[in-house]
Amino acid sequence: MTNNTIQLPLLPLRGLLVFPSMVLHLDVGRDKSVTALEKAMMDDQTIFLAAQKKVSIDDPEPADIYRIGTVAKVNQMLKLPNGTIRVLVEGLYRGEILHFIDEKEEFNVEIEKLADINGETNEEDALMRSLLTQFEQYSKVSRKITQETFATVQDIEEPGRLADIIASHLSLKIKDKQEILEIVNVKSRMQHLIKLISNEKKVLDLEKKIGQRVKTSMEKTQKEYYLREQLKAIQNELGEKDGKSSEVEQLREKVSESDMPERIMEVALKELGRYEKVPQSSAESSVIRNYVEWLLALPWTKKTNDTIEINKAQTILDQDHYGLDKVKERILEYLAVQKLTKSIKGPILCLVGPPGVGKTSLAKSIARSINRNFVRISLGGVRDEAEIRGHRRTYIGAMPGRIIQGMKKAKTVNPVFLLDEIDKMSNDFRGDPSSAMLEVLDPEQNNNFSDHFIEETYDLSSVLFIATANYVNNIPGPLLDRMELISIAGYTEIEKLHIAKEHLLPKQLKENGLKKGDLQIRDNALLKLIRRYTREAGVRGLERQLATLCRKAAKTIISEDKKRVIVTEKSIEELLGKPLFRYGLMESEDQIGAATGLAYTAAGGDTLSIEVSHYPGKGKLTLTGKLGDVMKESAQAAFSYIRSRAEELHIDPDFHEKYDIHIHVPEGATPKDGPSAGITMATALVSALSGRAVKKEVGMTGEITLRGRVLPIGGLKEKSLSAHRAGITTIIIPEENEKDTEDIPESVRNDLTFIKVNHLDQVLKHALVEENYESN
Repeated sequence: MTNNTIQLPLLPLRGLLVFPSMVLHLDVGRDKSVTALEKAMMDDQTIFLAAQKKVSIDDPEPADIYRIGTVAKVNQMLKLPNGTIRVLVEGLYRGEILHFIDEKEEFNVEIEKLADINGETNEEDALMRSLLTQFEQYSKVSRKITQETFATVQDIEEPGRLADIIASHLSLKIKDKQEILEIVNVKSRMQHLIKLISNEKKVLDLEKKIGQRVKTSMEKTQKEYYLREQLKAIQNELGEKDGKSSEVEQLREKVSESDMPERIMEVALKELGRYEKVPQSSAESSVIRNYVEWLLALPWTKKTNDTIEINKAQTILDQDHYGLDKVKERILEYLAVQKLTKSIKGPILCLVGPPGVGKTSLAKSIARSINRNFVRISLGGVRDEAEIRGHRRTYIGAMPGRIIQGMKKAKTVNPVFLLDEIDKMSNDFRGDPSSAMLEVLDPEQNNNFSDHFIEETYDLSSVLFIATANYVNNIPGPLLDRMELISIAGYTEIEKLHIAKEHLLPKQLKENGLKKGDLQIRDNALLKLIRRYTREAGVRGLERQLATLCRKAAKTIISEDKKRVIVTEKSIEELLGKPLFRYGLMESEDQIGAATGLAYTAAGGDTLSIEVSHYPGKGKLTLTGKLGDVMKESAQAAFSYIRSRAEELHIDPDFHEKYDIHIHVPEGATPKDGPSAGITMATALVSALSGRAVKKEVGMTGEITLRGRVLPIGGLKEKSLSAHRAGITTIIIPEENEKDTEDIPESVRNDLTFIKVNHLDQVLKHALVEENYESN
């Protein structure tokens, strides 16, 4: 060891560097550092201070410590309550570590003193002035340097000490300060420092410009924005997140946890990115949020597990609906095919029938029987294509179409989706919604259904669509082509009787607060209620009348303190008033010029009396009774046939020149039309012109041709029930309708005699009385 080298304890500094002539406080807490400090205090209070290369290292090795540091004197030491020692040190001069003597309990190093190397006095003076000028300009820009600090620095005359003191006041990185500390040549040290100050000053000037620009921008911003920024700052100070940021974060979390496909998730996240940037007050902000919420609300993959069990489905259908055997059979066939193919692709079912026959409740039963969610939308009166496909998001108040809205309500991708009243859609200048429905109902296309609001394609291929309609003729052809029709004609009296007893009456008793035994309605009273107080294909009117009876019974039980109300055929008029409707009855005796036909209406079957009278004239044929074109043509066809066969029918061949003929169908206020009255008109005409009476117990139905052939008709079941109700025992039907007799209830079929005919001669043979020929 020479005079220029000494051994001293080493105190490594983290994030800190001490220059010569610099006085500052240090907090010492590491074991090695404390030991080194105590050793220094026991000697001459001198210690070597060197900075660590990395602040994060808690137990540094020799390689982690810079070789050049500062020899300092410990002027004061104070132990703090937390165990840390606070010391006041004063930098003396530079030193360089030659080697480490001990590094186990504390660092002891041998150092070499480094003295400043001075140059030419005039050049150093010039550099000092330049350095002070730079530092003065820096102090004006920087808020950390006070005027008192600059005044203190200005009084320093030694160039090396001036450079060190100025370097200690600069906001430099430890690495930069270490570079200055390692420069022993005073001239080079000042030059390097001037360069650093110049760069720092440029950075500060740039920061000032940016701050000024932000300030100018803030001055131009609306007051609302300024207040919002203040609110944001307050929320940050309180530890609360900004409202919109928090909202975006929550939405992002929901999107990532949702069942969206990857392509939809990318769209949602992209829109959320836009939403975050758009100001809260912007109209587009609410549009984007609404769009993302719709994407989150829609089911993308969630589905219920189908449990297609035919026996269970049949049980549920039988529980919910009485009768409709053919309809139930077709539905069960449909479900059986779905189970075998494990695919929903196939014809779309369309339940067609008058109001009140149970089309909607059938669809609900189907959903219940296969364990699917049920959703219904009504298409009645829809005339805007956007109702189906949705609105573009550019419009105010835009929203998805009814199909997507229905899927949101369904909450699964495979519901039973009822399209109610599909025949009542219309079109105008806003588009054709029925054309938009083509994509929905086509199994080959609906896996990529496009809604204008959602924009991304949506898969409808797992949805079981069921449509309902009142009239097939109102459904557009292309739409009808995609559906399989299941006709629900209506209920017979017997079916209505069972429905009333098993379904409607228990329901109304419950809704009106009555128990099972509180109200009893006899079967004959129920039949009278069905016949005389309702005229409909369904059972809505019947249910309303039963509700009236329940209310009457409730009032009687409360006001008169009765335990039970029994409704009979006689007492029903006291409760409901005079009958609202009448029905045709069989004639009491054989009639000349009057025949009983059987009609089929939307409200079921009915009997139709057709009357013919003739009087002297010139062969004019008069038709009355508000007849439709088809019925008028049937009368003309019958008239022409009789003229061609007059002699064989024992009718005066010149009757068309001697008599005017009047055909009338009673109840003239009710419109009537259809071809099935043809043989009835012909029979009444022959009876009137030949003088032969028509048998009172005979009813008939069938279309007639000019050659006298009898063609098949529809609605035989309903017509037969109306004949049975009227007391008719014999029904003349077209031969081709023989197969339809199987649909007639057995109890009715056993009471009726069916005569199958294919020509008018056979009709007359069975309908007219054999005797009583009269010449005309």
